Amino acid sequence: MIRRFLALLQARNMEFLRDRSSLGWNIAFPILLVFGLALIFSDGERALFKVGVLTDSALSQLNHPFLNDPHIEFFTVADEAAAVRKVRLHKIDLLLDPSDQARYWLNPQSQKGHFLEIQLLASSPGAPERVEVTGKPIRLIDWLMPGILGMNMMFSCLFGVGYIVVRYRKSGFLKRLNATPTRAIEFLAAQVFSRLLLIMVLTAAVFVGTDLILDFRMEGSYLLLFATASLGAMALIALGLMISARVSSEELAGGLLNFVTWPMMVLSDVFFSMEGSHPFMVAFAKLLPLTQLMQASRAIMLEGAGVAEVLPQLITLAAMTVVFLLVGAYWFRWRGD
Repeated sequence: MIRRFLALLQARNMEFLRDRSSLGWNIAFPILLVFGLALIFSDGERALFKVGVLTDSALSQLNHPFLNDPHIEFFTVADEAAAVRKVRLHKIDLLLDPSDQARYWLNPQSQKGHFLEIQLLASSPGAPERVEVTGKPIRLIDWLMPGILGMNMMFSCLFGVGYIVVRYRKSGFLKRLNATPTRAIEFLAAQVFSRLLLIMVLTAAVFVGTDLILDFRMEGSYLLLFATASLGAMALIALGLMISARVSSEELAGGLLNFVTWPMMVLSDVFFSMEGSHPFMVAFAKLLPLTQLMQASRAIMLEGAGVAEVLPQLITLAAMTVVFLLVGAYWFRWRGD
């Protein structure tokens, strides 16, 4: 019994060690992840609070004691109306106008805003005017709901498709399918629409079920939200297919898919807003399909955005889907050897 166990153990270890792509990726992935996170958070530990400062000057030129707190992330904003809307949507915790007629805007539903107000009043030489952001209150769960559903769609689309294709290739199913008149683009398109149908039915069921209990805020069109989610799911599925187009090792596929999901988890506004982050990180985040999906979904649900407002995100998601599918079809390999 012991000898059989040791023989199987040795066989599995040798199988893994001889798969150079999987072995190399298992070494490279944690290194890339550490350096990637170090680059994202290169400014130090991420601040708990975000405060927008309404000014045309640099923060270093402003003489206000509240702005010297190292535990608060301050950044300048120029558009008052847009900044006030971000306060209402929990994208920033407080908006400050440090001019002679000092004012600050606060969302009364924000716990972070409450503590920032205490700190601001304690450090201000005068008594700045308090302006409450009006409108229907937006709860934190209203802001988080699109992120939770989007994260679930991301994992289902990427891993649900990527692993299936790799398993098909490893088992020889694709090799047999290659003997038929089926082309790569036809196979990939069928995988996209098959997974899309499943994902959208499950996501819609989760949305409706939780909405009946928690009553999420929904200002826009349900049909537009469904169309946006469908485009986002198609882009994510196509990305998963592109990643698995040539991979024949499940270990390597898992590493590559994790390499793609982690940046979207951190940078795509899933659990926290990237507002006020480094401009390079904000620009990079816009290249991720989940970021486009989150921005459009939240605009529809929380701001009542119509087609015109979310059209840039819809066009970007559609373009990503086409590009990922074409690249995946070009790279696609039927055989695993």
